[in-house]
Order: sequence, then structure tokens, then C-alpha cells
Amino acid sequence: MRESRLSKRRRSLRRLLAVSFPALALTVAGLVAAPTAGAQPAAAHPHTTKVTQNNKALTEPARQTFHSTGKAGQKVPTAHLCATAEPGHASCFAQRRTDIKQRLASALAAAAPSGLSPANLHSAYNLPTSGGSGLTVAVVDAYNDPNAESDLATYRSTYGLSACTKANGCFKQVSQTGSTTSLPTNDSGWAGEEALDIDMVSAVCPNCNITLVEASSANDSDLGIAENEAVSLGAKFVSNSWGGDEASSQTSEDTSYFKHPGVAITVSSGDSAYGAEYPATSQYVTAVGGTALSTSSNSRGWSESVWKTSSTEGTGSGCSAYDAKPSWQTDTGCSKRMEADVSAVADPATGVAVYDTYGGSGWAVYGGTSASAPIVAGVYALAGTPSSSDYPAKYPYSHTSNLYDVTSGNNGSCSTSYFCTATTGYDGPTGWGTPNGVTAFASGSTSGNTVTVTNPGSQSTTTGGSASLQISASDSAGATLTYSASGLPTGLSISSSTGKITGTASTAGTYQVTVTAKDSTGASGSTSFTWTVGSASGTCTSTQLLGNAGFESGNTTWTASSGAITNSTSEAAHAGSYYAWLDGYGSAHTDTLSQSVTVPSGCKATFTFYLHIDTAETSTSSAYDKLTVTAGSTTLATYSNLNKASGYAQKSFDLSSYAGSTVTVKFNGVEDSSLQTSFVVDDTALTTS
Repeated sequence: MRESRLSKRRRSLRRLLAVSFPALALTVAGLVAAPTAGAQPAAAHPHTTKVTQNNKALTEPARQTFHSTGKAGQKVPTAHLCATAEPGHASCFAQRRTDIKQRLASALAAAAPSGLSPANLHSAYNLPTSGGSGLTVAVVDAYNDPNAESDLATYRSTYGLSACTKANGCFKQVSQTGSTTSLPTNDSGWAGEEALDIDMVSAVCPNCNITLVEASSANDSDLGIAENEAVSLGAKFVSNSWGGDEASSQTSEDTSYFKHPGVAITVSSGDSAYGAEYPATSQYVTAVGGTALSTSSNSRGWSESVWKTSSTEGTGSGCSAYDAKPSWQTDTGCSKRMEADVSAVADPATGVAVYDTYGGSGWAVYGGTSASAPIVAGVYALAGTPSSSDYPAKYPYSHTSNLYDVTSGNNGSCSTSYFCTATTGYDGPTGWGTPNGVTAFASGSTSGNTVTVTNPGSQSTTTGGSASLQISASDSAGATLTYSASGLPTGLSISSSTGKITGTASTAGTYQVTVTAKDSTGASGSTSFTWTVGSASGTCTSTQLLGNAGFESGNTTWTASSGAITNSTSEAAHAGSYYAWLDGYGSAHTDTLSQSVTVPSGCKATFTFYLHIDTAETSTSSAYDKLTVTAGSTTLATYSNLNKASGYAQKSFDLSSYAGSTVTVKFNGVEDSSLQTSFVVDDTALTTS
């Protein structure tokens, strides 16, 4: 049982799966001859000759040539460069194509490397050929790449970019403590990640300085220390192409490692398809999703869709189970942090060219959201230094018209469509879209418009009662607003033109309402409040109050730990397909499941649920793993590994004392450090009579 639980829950295991299907190879003709592997081009002063040389390289017609390596979403064989992340550790997301032969620079002669070039990326994302001089982009990774500087020299020389070396002050390689001499242990997997990251920063912002900060290991604390070191060294832009499954303990890392106002921190959204990952869900970072990028006959010359190769491989996205929603994020389906914010190319089938001789054998085609995070970090740098008090993740939300909206594709199936499916405007897999120039990544607002929605405070009414609530909102430019709302009580609606909520409430309960106002420029604002609907005149109508009581709507209505609500076949539902599975990891772990409801006055209320417990514990006297069931501050029951049973048993509790008030029913499962116990809950109900 424990092994199947781990296979289901630890999504990072998916990263070990390499797909074995043939793909189209490519040859990009017309670029300059590549130098000998490791050759060091002549040094150029970073603030003089560099700009002119890079401008020319990015605009030469020959360097714009592009031939596809594959089609969007095509299953191409790849090697995942980093090991599976254990709890408390991160995995890098770099993927290298194995169907395209790796070649040293000396073996390419006059041929060009396969994969998207710097000029291709500048063309696709409408980027300026100048900018970034004097600014530093830091790349944070784990372990050491001893060939980082020489490989970077080959990449830049091949594409006609000016030298970026330690000697000319453009490139710096340090440990998590800032040492340039005492670097971490060499690691061939993370070396490939580092090569991808610094090559993509070079491609997008060739005039930027680069600082590679190498953590001593891939554990969360070492990577966090490296993050802080990158900022202390003066970087205003930091790229992170790594992450792992969410855990409740990681929210404390937000303040310790990622809360750096005035610094644009980009984080890859993950490569395991639909599902939120940390630190992309940190409220202080820009979460970067992944797309497939193809040439097109449209006016842009390129088209993009959500990167999805299979049900277990594609760009990550999702609603965080733990991290708070930042004030600038206004989607209404997720009450906590939503991933992602923006996106860029990540599909290995439409991948980028990278040069790596320590983790690889020279030129290769790479993909994964490991590519998109440093690309976007480079775009932030082109846009200029952020305001000192800002968290730059908010910038794209004020510039949505300056992004290429990605409207096709998905990265899986989900109960709230935009969490996993591209749509007009904001969606989880691609955020607001991909760069169209740099305006969306600069401080300030494109139009100067700011929409403010006034919170009306908590509302209450009774069943059968008429409601009339005028929402007040303003636009800084006086533009006309349109209104929408989610979570309204049954029977109520909002006027899109006036913002007035009217109707007759028909169903008792507590509703979380979010109202959004938007103007014609795309600027928007929102506010959320609670609306309680009680039974009229103290009389009681027999009803069931819990939403999604049988969990068949997936991860909705309930507040639950990541992965707790599932349709995994490793456990059986009492009825239907979905159920709530708490714990079962065989390691120290806590899972929670809760929902708040209002019990109408004058009602008798009964709380019931079906519970199944299985365990690997063998003790007949010691309760090592426990499930506590509470209503408000009252403990209703405690179960443990000693209560294991072969099937489901219904439990029932009288909650009539909560009539006329709102109560939170909660399941809290706590597992010790070894031997799994699974607490499986299904078909809940809170019934009034």
C-alpha cells in the first residue's frame, strides 16, 4: 500500500519517465561556423563593444533562419537530467532530446546547431536588440558545472554574441556562500540544467551580466540560501528552474528565501502536467508556464499552444493548497495562489539549442519549463530595473494587452476549466500569455488604469428573501466597467453593466462570493466576501448542507491538502469514483480536509461520513497515526491505526447545537515517520431536519 501511495502522490516521480518515440530532426542552415569546443573568443568590454556586436548578431537575416525540430506536443524521446526530488528537496526540470545527435562544436564545422537560436527567440517574442547593459541576471541551481564558463563561450561565439567571461566581468560563478573558489561537488545532471539556464539568459539578454549561484545540494534550505546570496550579490533578476511537490511546511520558506521586493524572481511551473508545484506557488515569484512554439503564416510569424506531451508530461499549473493569494492576482476560481503568471517556450519538440560538455556531449536540443523561466528572467532584465518596493510578478497583470494570449491546448483535466485549459485571457497553464516586447515586464501600467472594487462586507439573508446589493467600483481613467461574480447564493445574479446583485435566495448555506470589475483596456480589480443564507423565520427545511459531499467534483468546495481528494484506483471509493485520502505516505505527514457551513436556526443537524482505515502498522496497542474529526472547537472523534477495518463504516454525530451559526467540520490526519496508515473518507453529509 505504501509503495502505491507514493507512486500516486509524489508527482515528481513522473519526471523519471522518458518517452521513447521518434521525432523529426532539424538542420538550421546559414549561421556562422562554430568554433572549437571550449574556445575562448576575444574579450570585449561589457559596456562598449558588446551592444553593437549583439545587435548585429540578433538582426542578421542568416541568424533568423529556423527549421522545426518537431510538432507541438509531439512525443519525442528525452532524458530528464535530474533525479527525482525527495521530500525537502527539489528536482531540476531540464530535458534533453535523445533523438537528435549531440555534437561538439568542432564537429559541426559550418553547420548550425539544432534548436531555437537567440535570433529566433527575439523574433518570436518581439524583443529589442539592445537593453540590459550593466544589469545582472542570477541563475540559482544546485551543484557545480566545471565547464560552465567555457561552454557559455562556445554558445555565445557560435551565435555571434559578445564574450561573457570572468575576465571581462560579465560572468561570475559562485557557491551559495559567495565563494568563487570553493564550489560544490560536480554533478552532470545539474550541469545540463545550468548550461540551459545561462544559455537562455544569454539568448534573450546578451548584454546582461550573468551570475551563476550554485547551492551545495538540492535540498530546500541550500537552494534557499543560494537564492538569498544571488540577491545579496546585487542581482535584480533571479531565475530558478527547479521545484517539487507542495508541502504545508514550505510556506515559511516564502519569507525566508523569496520575499525580495525590487527583485524579479522567476520560477519554472514544472514539467509533470496539471498540478501545482513549489516554489512556483510562492506569492513573491513569477510562475512561468510552458508553451509549444511554432512558425506560422500569421502576422506575428509564430504561434503557441499549451505544452502537453502526455498526461504526465507538460507544463505545470494549478491552485495552491497552502500559499496565500497575492493581492494582484484576481482570478476567482482559486482562493489561494494560482500558478502560472506568464509563459514561454518549453516543449522539447520545439526546443532550444544548448551547448553542454560536462552533462552532455556538446550541442543538443533542450526543453522543459527549465527553458521558459530563464527566458522570462531575461525579458524582465530587458524591461529595466524593478521599483524597489515592488514584487515584479504583478507587472504582467497591469499589462495584459502587451502579451501574446495563448488560447489553445491543455495540460490535463480538472474540475475548474481554466486551471488546466487555455482560454482567452488568464489561464493556469500559460498565465496571461507570452512576451510581446518588454512592456508587460516593466513597472507601472501600460494604460495607467487601475480598477478598485469596494468590499461590501459580509452579507446575510434568508431563504425566500429578496436581495439587492449594489457593488461599488471605480476606474482611475473613468473607463466603463463590466461586472462578473462567482460563488453567488443560488437564485442571485449580478448585472454585468451596473454591478447590482439581485434575486431571491433559495438555498441555505454559506457562500464565498468574488466580484470582479474590468475595463476595456483589460485592467481589472476584484473583492471577496461571505454571504450567509439562513432558513426563514426559524423554520427548518430538510436539506444536505455540504458542497461536493461525495467528492465527485474533484478538488472543489473543500479546503484540502494537495492530492487529498483523488480518484486513484489504489484505494476504493465508497460510491462513485472520488474520495478523500488522508495520509498513507509511510513518513511524517499531515493532511487536512475541511468545509464551513451555516446551520439554519431551528434545525436539527446530523453530520455523517463513511470511513475506511488500512495500515501497515502491526501494533495492537499503540496509536501511531491518528485522524481527528472536529466541528468548530469540539472534537467529535479520534481514530487511529488501531481502528483498521476491511471496509467502510458510517460514522454519525449530532451537530444540532450549531443551529443558527456557521461551523467548520474538519478531518486532520497525522502520520508518524514510518509505516503508512491511510484514512479514507467518502460520502459525507450534514443533513438538517
